[in-house]
Amino acid sequence: MSKEKHHKHEHHLRRCCGGFAACLLALVLIVAFIALVVYLALRPTKPSFFLQDLQLRSVDLGDPSLSATAQVTLASRNPNDHVGIFYRRLDVFVTYRDEPVTVPISLPPMYQGHRDVTIWSPVLSGESVPVAAYVADAMKQDIAAGYVALQVKVDGRVKWKVGSWVSGSYHLFVSCPTMLAAGPGGVPLGGSLNGTGGAVASLKFTQPAGCTVGT
Repeated sequence: MSKEKHHKHEHHLRRCCGGFAACLLALVLIVAFIALVVYLALRPTKPSFFLQDLQLRSVDLGDPSLSATAQVTLASRNPNDHVGIFYRRLDVFVTYRDEPVTVPISLPPMYQGHRDVTIWSPVLSGESVPVAAYVADAMKQDIAAGYVALQVKVDGRVKWKVGSWVSGSYHLFVSCPTMLAAGPGGVPLGGSLNGTGGAVASLKFTQPAGCTVGT
């Protein structure tokens, strides 16, 4: 008789544990469903980026390497009314003809509230960055002509925040094209070009530019 009671007790215990697990799973699914509905209803929009300034402080064209120092002023705006943005990681660097000419620098992680605007002004540099020979030659020619087209790029990860709910991490890639103008007559300010020798140039930012934002 005691054996039968023992089996009944075990069966009752299994049913209780199974019921508790089912309730817990249902609760998790309900919370996830509510979060998904809120997320879809609010439809978070990607942040907007704008390149406000780029100062190319120095350029040294070697063979086959390039050294450069630049200061970038980059603005980001959260266009959402009810969704905040966590910038978990933002790596900023400059490219010329799709070749990196500075080393990526990481901006500090931060939270951006609804409709907020954030401005960063990091100094970027690259010492003896390896580039193809045609890239160094092309930059020499562009500086001599008085115009240099560069790209400021941002590679990072973001999260959306709605109330107390925070989404998973999403990839963010930003590309900001810009045109720099050299000194009068195509002569670089503060430097000179001499065949295969190095050059130090001070180039002027022409105008603020919008950026493309992808994920």
